[in-house]
Amino acid sequence: MNDAVPAADRAGRIRELFARDRYAALLGLELVAEEPVTVAMPIRRDHENFYDVTHGGAMFSLADCAFSLASNAHGDRAVAIDTHLVLTAATRHTDTLTAVAEEVTRGRTLATYRITLTRGDGRIAGLFTGTVHITPHPS
Repeated sequence: MNDAVPAADRAGRIRELFARDRYAALLGLELVAEEPVTVAMPIRRDHENFYDVTHGGAMFSLADCAFSLASNAHGDRAVAIDTHLVLTAATRHTDTLTAVAEEVTRGRTLATYRITLTRGDGRIAGLFTGTVHITPHPS
């Protein structure tokens, strides 16, 4: 594994990347923790679909934000090449969803992550997996 950013500096890198994410700001996402990467989304009415439950796209965006932060924390450029989301429970505007990212595997050019979306009551609302292609920084 090529860790261009030392472990001690990853938290700062995650904060910097999150601060530059205009889409995360638009959605009202909040960076809760850097290790493990944890991002929260207080559900608003404009996150809901026509059934008055959180839109799957909003849930995907939350998971994708945690995924991108975790996969890019090492300093190398990591871009998604495959993602999958399973929705397991509904959420509404009275809830806050939290996404926690876990690195499952990381090699020289590929890494896979699991992101768990949890409601405020502790119930899992979604399971996201994603794989990135890594472009290592030149040594």
